[in-house]
Amino acid sequence: MRTLSLRWTFCALLLLVSAAPRALARPLEIFFVDVEGGQATLIVSPSGQSLLIDTGWRGFQGRDADRIVQAAKAAKIKQIDYLLITHYHRDHVGGVMQLGDQMKILNFLDHGPNTEDSKVVKEDYADYVKVIQRGEHVVLKPGDTVPIKGLSVKVLTSNGEHIQTPLEGAGQPNSFCATTPKRETDPSENARSLGVLVTFEKFRFLDLGDLTWNKELELMCPNNPIGTVDVLLVSHHGLNQSNSPALVDAVHPRVAIMNNGARKGGSPDAWQIVKDSPGLEDLWQLHYAIEGGKEHNTPDSFIANVDEQCMGQYIKLTADGNGSFTVWNQRNKFTKAYKSDGK
Repeated sequence: MRTLSLRWTFCALLLLVSAAPRALARPLEIFFVDVEGGQATLIVSPSGQSLLIDTGWRGFQGRDADRIVQAAKAAKIKQIDYLLITHYHRDHVGGVMQLGDQMKILNFLDHGPNTEDSKVVKEDYADYVKVIQRGEHVVLKPGDTVPIKGLSVKVLTSNGEHIQTPLEGAGQPNSFCATTPKRETDPSENARSLGVLVTFEKFRFLDLGDLTWNKELELMCPNNPIGTVDVLLVSHHGLNQSNSPALVDAVHPRVAIMNNGARKGGSPDAWQIVKDSPGLEDLWQLHYAIEGGKEHNTPDSFIANVDEQCMGQYIKLTADGNGSFTVWNQRNKFTKAYKSDGK
């Protein structure tokens, strides 16, 4: 009897040990921080490493840096392992100095020197150059990867260039190119946005910063080099200088998240393109877009901040490696789960 008891105890211990890695495994977490129509997207890998994409605005008594720090606390991280700056407009890089005074930043990633001849952009870029002296600095080019354990972070666009070789499984003709005409060339920093595809096993998240219309077409036509994604961060805060059908419809997102402000982004025509994207299940917004009215805003449950003067609530996404994920609204605690699509 004692031998049998010991055998059962040994088997139970084996089961506990084999189950431990699964029980302790962290999901991928993505915090879409409200920086009032800028970008600050905090990604925390299952390994616990962090990637912050952009830092929001400068000024406002450190509002945006404070909101990023609060999201970091919610994610239980004490430093930013990688800070990726998509481009040097104030709503993306402006908060870097204030954030750097509150949190340690180990690595700074960008597309290279500023190219825009603007007093404001030059001022923000000069501050950024000062801050990067505190850590390691790397210029990323299309095709490069960010070395985060457990994730694939692939650079798709940088400094006006894009990947030339399709990702694995992609490269099929893009039928949406034929009905998406080009527009006037954009000479600003937006067109040089550093854009990435973040992959966690079967889950795929696309963030192209403020990449503008013609650059979207250069990336996506005549063949789609990306394939489809689970979640799309709506480009350029939902402004109609971006979000061409050649991009949005081709990547076929299941969920789109728009980092708009109350009076910035969320253009009705761009909103409609995203909303009508084939296969889209839901569109989430950081703010109710005043310009859009009831016709061009998602239902209240899917909006993190419904008032213009708000508390800066975030949207949190939690993803598992099988491709399933949940999205949570900090304001009203509304949560929706999305099952794996089986790909």
